[in-house]
Amino acid sequence: MSRLNQVPSLFLLSPLLFSSLAAADTAVDSSAVERIEVTGSRLSQGYLVDENSSATKLDLTLKETPQAISIISTEQLNDFALSNINLALDQATGVNVERIETDRTYYKARGFDITNFQVDGLGLPFTGGGIEGDLDTAIYQQVEVVRGANGLMSGVGNPSATVNMVRKRPGRDFAAQTQFSYGSWQDQRLDADMQGELGEGLAARAVAVKQDKNSYLDRYSHDKTLGYLVVDAELSDSTSLVFGHSGQHSEGKGGMWGALNLYYGNGAAIEYSRSASTSADWSYWQVKDHRSFVELQHKLNDNWALIGSYQLMQIEQQGDLFYVYVSAANGVDPVTGLGMTGYGSFYGKDEQTQLGDLYLKGKFALAGRQHELVAGLNISDRHYTDISLYDFSTGAGFPAMPAPATWNGKTAKPVFKDGQSGSDVDARQQSLYSVVRWDLADSLKLITGTRWIDAEVTGLSYGVDQATEQNKAVPYVGAVYQLTPQISLYSSHTAIFLPQNERDANRQLLEPVQGKTLEFGVKADLFADKALLSLAVFDIKQQNMAVFDKDIVDPVAGLFKAYKTAEEISSKGVELELAGAVTEQLQLSASLVQLNIDGDKLVEAYTPKRTFKLSALYQVPQLPGLRLGLNYRWQDDISRVQGKVAAIYANAGQDIVTRQDAYGLLGLMASYDINSQWQIQLNADNLTDEKYLNSLYWAQAYYGAPANYRLGVSYQF
Repeated sequence: MSRLNQVPSLFLLSPLLFSSLAAADTAVDSSAVERIEVTGSRLSQGYLVDENSSATKLDLTLKETPQAISIISTEQLNDFALSNINLALDQATGVNVERIETDRTYYKARGFDITNFQVDGLGLPFTGGGIEGDLDTAIYQQVEVVRGANGLMSGVGNPSATVNMVRKRPGRDFAAQTQFSYGSWQDQRLDADMQGELGEGLAARAVAVKQDKNSYLDRYSHDKTLGYLVVDAELSDSTSLVFGHSGQHSEGKGGMWGALNLYYGNGAAIEYSRSASTSADWSYWQVKDHRSFVELQHKLNDNWALIGSYQLMQIEQQGDLFYVYVSAANGVDPVTGLGMTGYGSFYGKDEQTQLGDLYLKGKFALAGRQHELVAGLNISDRHYTDISLYDFSTGAGFPAMPAPATWNGKTAKPVFKDGQSGSDVDARQQSLYSVVRWDLADSLKLITGTRWIDAEVTGLSYGVDQATEQNKAVPYVGAVYQLTPQISLYSSHTAIFLPQNERDANRQLLEPVQGKTLEFGVKADLFADKALLSLAVFDIKQQNMAVFDKDIVDPVAGLFKAYKTAEEISSKGVELELAGAVTEQLQLSASLVQLNIDGDKLVEAYTPKRTFKLSALYQVPQLPGLRLGLNYRWQDDISRVQGKVAAIYANAGQDIVTRQDAYGLLGLMASYDINSQWQIQLNADNLTDEKYLNSLYWAQAYYGAPANYRLGVSYQF
C-alpha cells in the first residue's frame, strides 16, 4: 500500500486550516419539477464563484445562502481535464461517485442517493436512480452541488444533494478555441468552442466534441460525439430570449452489465487483474441524448421581472447486455472457479420529458425595509417506454461460465426473441411554490417558503401497474446572521417528501419517503475576500426509505429488484470546505467530510465515513506562463456483507465480507502558455498506481483505472 494512503485526511488539511485561521484574525423524481436558477453577475475568481442563487432563485451570494453549496468552476474543469460529470463530481465536497458498471453510475451525498440532476435549474428526479452513458461537461460553464434536501427551494427528494449543470452562454466579443488531447489507452479527443456577436443584440456560441478511446478494461472502448448551439437575443431593453439545442451520441462497446462477482463460496476473495471484465465481446450500450430549450425574461419595472423557461429532452438507449451471476447453490467453487452463469439480454428505452417553469420575482417594501419574493409554477410530463428481450431457447442466453481467470468474452450471441416485456409509463407533476427573503435587520435575514406538490403516475411496467397519485405541501425555513463583515452564521430546516418508484417483494409500491433535515453552518471570507471557508453541520432523519431486499437480479423477471422500507435512517455529519485564492499565485479547492449513518447497516458499511479532497493550482511567478497543479482524493475503508458461507465448507455460517481498504489517488498537472495563442498541458492521474474497487454500492464491483496520462495542445484564435 502507498504511504500516501496512510496519511490521515485531517493532517493533510491542518496546514490549510491554520493558514485560514491566521488570515481570519488579520482581516477582521418523479415527484416534482425542481429548478435551480443562477442569476446576477458571476464573478469567477479561479476556484471560487462569488455569486449565485442555486438554492432559492434569489440573488444571493454563497455567504447569504442558508445551505451548503460547492461549485466546480470552469478553471477547475479545465485544469484537471474533468471532461465528464463523473470526473467533475469526484471533486465535489461530500459526493461519492458510485461506478457500478462501465456505462451506468450512481451518486451519493450525506448517505443518500443523489436523484436530482438539473440543467440550468430544470430537471426531474431520475426514474432509475443513475446516469447511463458518459455525460460530457464541455457545454457547461460550471457544475453546482447544493447539499441537503435538494436545495432550500425545492423541498422534495432525498436529503442528499442537487447537481445543477450551468450551460455555457455566448459573449459579445468573438473568441474561439480548439484543443486536441491524447491519453493512455489511445484516448483521442478534439474540442472546439466558438462564440461572438452575429448582429446588434444577437450573439451565439457553438461547442463540438469528438472522442474515441479504448480502456484499461478488457474489450471495452467508447465513442462519443457532442454538439451544442445557443443563441442569446436582446429583443428590447426589457426583454431577452435565449434558445438552443444540444445533442450527444455515445456508445460503449464491450461494457459491463453488472460487474465482477467478488467471492468464492467459502468467503475468500476472488483475485482479479485490474483489467478484468464480465463483458461479452458482442455487448454494447448506446445513448442518444437530445435537449432543446428556450428561456424568456421580461423586466416589468426596476423591481420586478417575469421569467419563463421550457425544456424538451429526448433520450434513446439500447444495448446488447451480458450479466454474470452466481448460480451454484454452494457459490463459486474455490478450486475450479466454476459456479457462475451468464445472462444475455437486449434492452431498449425511449424517454421524452417536457419541463416548464414560470415565476415572478421582485422586491417589495414593508415596515421600512425591502424584502424579496419569488412565486411560480412548475409543470412536467415524462413518458417512457422500454423493452427487455431474452433468449431462453437456443442455449446461448444463459451459458455456463468458465473460471474467472480464463474468461475472454467469447460466447455465442443470443437470439433476442423471447420473453418480450417492458414498460409504458407516464408521469405528470405540477408544483406551486413561493419564497420570501425577509430583511429583519441589517445583520439578520429570514427565508421562508412552501411548495405544494401534485404528482401522478400511470401505466404498466413489466406487467405491474404503476398507478399512483400523491400531493403534499412542504414547508422550509432558513436564516442567515451576519456576525461580522467577513463571517455569517446560518441555519435551515426542510421537510422531506418523495413518492417512490421502488416496489417490495410483492411488487407493491412503497410508501413515500418522509422526514426532516436540519443544517447549521458558518461561512467566512478569507484572504482579502478572495476565498470562502464553509463549515456545515447537518442532522437528517428519514422514514420509509427504500433499501435493497435482494441483491441478485431474477433472470426470469428481468431487471426487477425488490426493496423494503427502513424504519428510520439517520445521517449526521460535518463538512468543511475552502475554495478560492489563498495567494495571488495559489488557487485551492479543499474539503474534509465526517459522516455517520444509522439505521441501515449495509449503507453504513459501503459509505466512506471520512473523505478528503484537494485541488491546488500554482502560478509560477518566475515563469508566468507555467502553472502546476495537484489533485488528491482520499477515503477511508469500506465493506459489504455479502451473505453466509455455505454448509459444505469448513467455515460454514461465517459472514462473507468484501473489504476495500482506505486509499488515496494522486494526480498532477502542468500547463505552459507558449504564447498568447498556443498552450500545452499534461495531466497525470493515480500516479501511485493504486489498485482499488470503484464501489461497493452493489454486491459486484470492478477496479478503477491504474496510472494514466493525457497530453493536450490548444490554440486560441
